[in-house]
Parts: sequence; C-alpha cells; structure tokens
Amino acid sequence: QVQLVESGGGLVQAGGSLRLSCAASGRTFSTYVMGWFRQATGKEREFVVAISRSGGSTSYADSVKGRFTISRDNAKNTVYLQMNSLKPEDTAVYYCAGYSGSFFYTDSGRYKYWGQGTQVTVSS
Repeated sequence: QVQLVESGGGLVQAGGSLRLSCAASGRTFSTYVMGWFRQATGKEREFVVAISRSGGSTSYADSVKGRFTISRDNAKNTVYLQMNSLKPEDTAVYYCAGYSGSFFYTDSGRYKYWGQGTQVTVSS
C-alpha cells in the first residue's frame, strides 16, 4: 500500500509560481509511474502531467506545456510539480497519483494511489 501526501498549494497572483510536492510512503516508489491531476470546481478531473519511474520521460497536457515541470527524487520518495506563469484557469485542487507500471496514462482510472489533494488558487 502506498500513501501519497501533497503539499505546497496556496494562493498566488497570476504570473506567479508555486511548487507542489508529493511525498510517498513505502519502499516501492521507484516502481510507480507518477502523475498530477487537477479538478476545478464544477469540472471533471483532468490530467496535467506524468513522469516515468526513472524520471527520464514525461508527458504534459497541452494546457501546461512550457509552464509546468514535473520531477521526482526516488531517494526521497517525492515527486514535484513546479508551476510557473500561473493563470486563473489553473485554479483547482491538484492531486498526486501513482500506479505500478511503465506506460503513461492520462486516464485517471488507471492510477491506483491518490493523495488527498492540495488547493491552488490563482487570482487575476
């Protein structure tokens, strides 16, 4: 069983930056593809980005390409999401998720483990 705990959310002005962290429990973190999803009020949860087990490959949603960067530190069992040039439309609860596998999935149903979410609010 893997437990994921996000942190780093908050309120920021448009154009600003935030760095989210997701700490995982357990010894098998390096065997999980990790992803970030987000859900705005009244909308469905959407894929943001995923990173391979080694951290060597990533996949981004078009809406965040060039602004967000995912990374991971397997020694610290942590995945990060650096968010720059934030826009009001980035406002959402951000969730960290993971599954044991090797393919990138944008379908949230493929991810077995989920954090509790962290709120990101971008003011205009």
